[in-house]
Amino acid sequence: MPDAEVTVVERNRADDTYGFGVVFSDETLGAFRGADEPSYREIAARFRRWDAIDTFYRGTCTVSRGHGFAALSRRALLAVLQERCRDLGVTLVFERDLASLSALAGDGYDLIVAADGVNSLARRELATTVEPRIEHGRTRFCWLGTTRPLDAFTFLFQESDAGLFQVHAYPYDASMATWIVECAEATWRAAGLVDADEAATVAHCESLFGAFLQGHALIANRSIWRTFPTVACAKWNAEVTAPGAPAVTPVVLLGDAAHTAHFSIGSGTKLAMEDAIALVSALRDHSHIPTALAAYEDSRRVEVAKLQKAAKTSREWFECCAAGRYLGQHPLQLTFNMMTRSKRITYDNLAERDPALIAAVDSFYSHTNGAPVEHEWSDSDCLGPRTVISRVNDDGSPSDSAPKGEAAAAAPPPMFVPLRVRSLELPNRIVVSPMCQYSAADGTVNDWHLVHLGSRALGGAGLVIAEMTDVEPEGRITLGCAGMYAPEHVAAWRHIVEFVHTRSPAKIGVQIAHAGRKGSTHHPWEGDADLPLTAAEGAWQTIGPSPLPFKPDWPPPREMTAADLDRVRDAFARAAASADEAGFDWLELHMAHGYLLSSFLSPLSNERRDDFGGSLENRMRWPLSVFVAVRDAWPAHRPISVRLTASDWMPDGSGMTPDEAVVVARELRRLGCDLVDVSSGGNSPLSQVEYGRMYQVPFADQIRQEAGIPVMAVGALLGADHANTVLAAGRADLAVMARPHLADPYLTVHAAARYERPEYAWPGQYWRGRPRKDIG
Repeated sequence: MPDAEVTVVERNRADDTYGFGVVFSDETLGAFRGADEPSYREIAARFRRWDAIDTFYRGTCTVSRGHGFAALSRRALLAVLQERCRDLGVTLVFERDLASLSALAGDGYDLIVAADGVNSLARRELATTVEPRIEHGRTRFCWLGTTRPLDAFTFLFQESDAGLFQVHAYPYDASMATWIVECAEATWRAAGLVDADEAATVAHCESLFGAFLQGHALIANRSIWRTFPTVACAKWNAEVTAPGAPAVTPVVLLGDAAHTAHFSIGSGTKLAMEDAIALVSALRDHSHIPTALAAYEDSRRVEVAKLQKAAKTSREWFECCAAGRYLGQHPLQLTFNMMTRSKRITYDNLAERDPALIAAVDSFYSHTNGAPVEHEWSDSDCLGPRTVISRVNDDGSPSDSAPKGEAAAAAPPPMFVPLRVRSLELPNRIVVSPMCQYSAADGTVNDWHLVHLGSRALGGAGLVIAEMTDVEPEGRITLGCAGMYAPEHVAAWRHIVEFVHTRSPAKIGVQIAHAGRKGSTHHPWEGDADLPLTAAEGAWQTIGPSPLPFKPDWPPPREMTAADLDRVRDAFARAAASADEAGFDWLELHMAHGYLLSSFLSPLSNERRDDFGGSLENRMRWPLSVFVAVRDAWPAHRPISVRLTASDWMPDGSGMTPDEAVVVARELRRLGCDLVDVSSGGNSPLSQVEYGRMYQVPFADQIRQEAGIPVMAVGALLGADHANTVLAAGRADLAVMARPHLADPYLTVHAAARYERPEYAWPGQYWRGRPRKDIG
């Protein structure tokens, strides 16, 4: 914009900077080149480039390649930008500290661009308009530098008497690297760092990481311990008025002033530069400044939100790791888990970048999950006095011995590794989720259910779970819901079970449930969907722990009496026995989504004052007694799972919480539950669910790690790639999908063709239609 007059006002000196290096991915650099070629050339000439990520943990270094990164020192970046400003006639004003934006508003500028960082004066001054929200992370971190030469993005997980310390490090020139240390709040306190000054911090960290640093120094630069603030603003522009002046000056926030992203996924400098590119584009396209600012915000809002969501997921992973959640994982699995933490990198994506690493992950997963596959791992050129993982033994431990004999076939992707639960072996780890079809007649399933479930069994899934099947007529959601409370129900289900057993290798389960206060409604595809039935339409009295309707305009349920509790518990046990009679391989008990058992667990729907309400111990008493009755009625050699709501997603923190779900899962494990099918939501229409890819997997991960019970993961797993990602990372034991199986009943055999697993054959009748690489 050669006609624009631009002044940069900087509170610091020209060469002042806090932090050390700035890192960019290959994906970011193209935008820089397109925005200003001369700047890009000067920046690129100073880049230190690399493509590896090294992860150091418990005496091993796991190396992954194929990742493009570039970095340079912050001071070098400042020098390039300042020189470019001078070439273009930009006025640079250093060491001018502003007490208020109004001081600039009086200077006659048409626009103030506030790029004043995470502690933004502009954001504070304009808070009533821009409405900032700041969420602080749970760990402490400190930004240091080091003279230890690095040639990879380096992660260190260092255990100490005080707890786990994590390092995020990367080179930015031939002799210097950024060195960020992170730990849990409790670890920071136990290590005596609460009152540590910079010298004490450096001394502590040099001692802690001495073996890796190899005598090299750590360097401080305003290196204080702090928590990371995630900043988000409802609006990115406002107006300011100079004292005594009637005119207003527009102000726009840019970079950390408007939004921050955790350092574990990228640079705030990257965000700020991309903001600047978008702002310039908007100002070029719109001469009216308010219109341009609106266009700038519109162009960046979604992209920033996506990045912040990924950053939050990444931050939370490191917070959980710092608290010790993943300390038991094998170094290779920890590496894969870390690299896929934000969901921006998945199994398939990593296979394209580093096929050797994925081959090693597959081999490890097969070894530790019962499939004895031999696979030789190549050596790597890891840094430091560490042992390179070359192979794993059958127990997952590193082995220095070379494989004997001929090379074995490549290990399968995790989704194709069998799983044994009690006497049942699933041929793979893909599960068709229970999906209500609302197509039964008086609870009796029919040809629709045969085709629906049969086609998905033919599609190769290891386990197909039939829809929510209710234990009494009043337990249905709609008049079309399936039942397991009459002899004709057993016969109809047996017909479907026998088809699955005869025509496919799949196993089949059934989910037994009671709708509780969410029952007596219309089919979801009807014009008055989600509304209760009327008396003329056959409505019935619903029941629940308390007389609280699911929605304000719904009829309230009848509070269950002691006789009701006994009757419904017995109905669940009878349904389990009937499921055995029908020949099902697997039984799932529904304790999720706001249906009857879930409504007892959640304080949003349970306000009882007796032994079945109040504390979590009381709220779970009756649902657990139902589980015991069902477990007793179901054959001991067959597996049973429980679908559990792990969070009610209430913005005020009320309702069921993940920590409470862990407690329930521990009790279920003690009582004989084999897996927990971890879901969320459904207890209140006021829930604010944060949807997104694999959005419920963190709940499954927490329950698996903290309750010590195998889990199924659900929630926007969109296919085989996501399934392999959560399985290989150790976040779940089974991958459960509903909508992907509606779109593609043959999801598993399609994946088998794509991953070149010929042992997962198509049904003979469909053989000619199977995907083949030789015909494209």
